[in-house]
Amino acid sequence: MSTLLSDGGAVLTRQLQKVRHAPALLVLTQTMPIVMLLFFGYVFGSALAMPGSDYREFLVPGLLAATAANGLMTGMFTAAQDAHRGVTDRFRTLPMSRAAVPLGQTAADLLTTTVSMVPLMLVGLAMGWHIENGLPGALGALGVLLLFRFAAAWAGTYLGLLSKSEEAAGQLGSATFVLPMLSSAYLPTAGLPGWLRTVAEWNPISAVATAVRTLCGNPGGEPEPGAAWPAAHPVAGALLWSLVLLALCAPPAARRFARGRD
Repeated sequence: MSTLLSDGGAVLTRQLQKVRHAPALLVLTQTMPIVMLLFFGYVFGSALAMPGSDYREFLVPGLLAATAANGLMTGMFTAAQDAHRGVTDRFRTLPMSRAAVPLGQTAADLLTTTVSMVPLMLVGLAMGWHIENGLPGALGALGVLLLFRFAAAWAGTYLGLLSKSEEAAGQLGSATFVLPMLSSAYLPTAGLPGWLRTVAEWNPISAVATAVRTLCGNPGGEPEPGAAWPAAHPVAGALLWSLVLLALCAPPAARRFARGRD
């Protein structure tokens, strides 16, 4: 365990140095959710306003959940880039724990995500978002978001290691942008057609977004009548989805890294 943690810490340091030498990427990841918040909040806000509540209070938790889900895309791209440029092959020749590399990569992603969420939250607060349940609710919501981001990054890492090329991973990662659209991140699911509502309510992003709203006391945190189980129990659903993703993706990602490309 000590070897895993020390080796993982070394990989984490390497990943953070990569971020430090590519500040434009960090700025992009920080500004894009803010741009979406301003666009949806003010351009669409008047047309999509929820009756009796502020749409922007509904929107901010959804964008935070979508940001957490982007770990799928970043994990996929990072793993594929290292795999197809020979970096993972060099790591594999070193006397280090095989699970340390994906662990360090996902931990670095988690740290950069924590930093990138701060500007989004500050802009959300300036636009009228409130945390009604105080510090305990805020910490609980942050914990749910970071756990889901960690799980999504492991899922992305596994898919990136399975990818046939760096370009294929980039294209598949970009396609994941549609996942928040099929959730309750931006709109309530109650008005959707039956089959689409079912898909949206079983989308893990919906559980995470609704869990953040519930923990922060925001509109949309109350279960809709007839909602699917993850939407009716959002906090439990978000935690369960995160644990399922970790169980399904972390062990095979570590094994795939250790085995190398076929």
